[in-house]
Amino acid sequence: MLFLPMLRLVLLFFFAGSFSFPYLSLPTRTEISHSYLPSPQTLRIGAECTETYLPLLKNKRVGLVVNHTALVGKTHLVDTLRALGVQVSKIFAPEHGFRGKADAGEYVQNQTDKQTGLPVVSLYGQKNKKPTTEQLQDIDVVIFDMQDVGVRFYTYISTMHYVMEACAEQQKTLLVFDRPNPNGGYIDGNIREEKFKSFVGMHPIPIVHGLTVGELALMINGEKWLEKGLQCPLQVIKMQHYHHKLAYSLPTKPSPNLPTDLSIQLYASLCLFEGTTISVGRGTTFPFQVLGAPHKAYGDFTFTPRSIEGMAKTPMYQDLACYGVDLRESNFQGKFTLQYLIDFYQKSPDKTKFFNGYFDTIAGSSLLRQQIVAGMSEKQIRKTWHKDLEQYKTMRKKYLLYE
Repeated sequence: MLFLPMLRLVLLFFFAGSFSFPYLSLPTRTEISHSYLPSPQTLRIGAECTETYLPLLKNKRVGLVVNHTALVGKTHLVDTLRALGVQVSKIFAPEHGFRGKADAGEYVQNQTDKQTGLPVVSLYGQKNKKPTTEQLQDIDVVIFDMQDVGVRFYTYISTMHYVMEACAEQQKTLLVFDRPNPNGGYIDGNIREEKFKSFVGMHPIPIVHGLTVGELALMINGEKWLEKGLQCPLQVIKMQHYHHKLAYSLPTKPSPNLPTDLSIQLYASLCLFEGTTISVGRGTTFPFQVLGAPHKAYGDFTFTPRSIEGMAKTPMYQDLACYGVDLRESNFQGKFTLQYLIDFYQKSPDKTKFFNGYFDTIAGSSLLRQQIVAGMSEKQIRKTWHKDLEQYKTMRKKYLLYE
């Protein structure tokens, strides 16, 4: 007769999952809910989901659009695929190169990769941003796998656009191996205007677009943004246990001048300074975490840009002391803001020279510059974005793969 009560007690101990003498302690509602939330420990990126994509690569000649961020654990995707028997024929390299060692804006040359012996075709050369017919003729399937940072002017998504276009024109299948967006938890900034389309603004999306590369690829296809409205034969290899609010620390820096989580968060706000007379710290070990120029009006913090191989060979204000602010010591809230830009413009001793010809290109509009010059506050400027952002958010919902 004691057997059934004892069995119930044993089962209760087992399912409760928490036991402390001399009494049983059950998990609270909060502990239960948190235990089932996705976390970085349970996240599986697209490249790890081999059971999904290996059947698609059987007996196929594969081209990879990858760089140093295409890791499966600590192993590069190239090595992972080859170890699994996949026929990797060619590598296509974006800005910063296949190994991620080229400076921002530095032309990447075609070469043979010393470690694998594979040909590397540059998609960031003087002319070749889109794979040619000849370059894809011996390829059946193209894989795109690079770590994006979720900001419109980060050029890896521009490379993806041109690869999609080439695949659409030549009817090559494109697989996008999805990765987390470290700035994926919100949407902000102005929408790029059509006349300001460029390699740092390929799409009419906000500065912080709130999409993974896979979701953006679906949007590019669905909205027919490719040349002549073509659509690419596309399949996104989804992540498992990902959601857009997931805090994600990148395992490797996505490019030479984004070395920390803070720099990646600040990048959306600070990259606009590349169109001004203010340095963002290129030529230091803390780029996109400081602001300054050679004038004491900008602040008490000082830094001196130096030539650094692989990060900034000829940085702005090289070997000159710059005065400004150290944002590593600030109360930055992790979201896009115009306040730094407005503050530095107001402090500028010569406001007529503060903006250069690149600013409107990277801002995707001439209006933002005009609004700052007119003395509008961040709150006032944001109101002018509201209608366009609401329309974008409605469109975005059609392409979401994750909560």
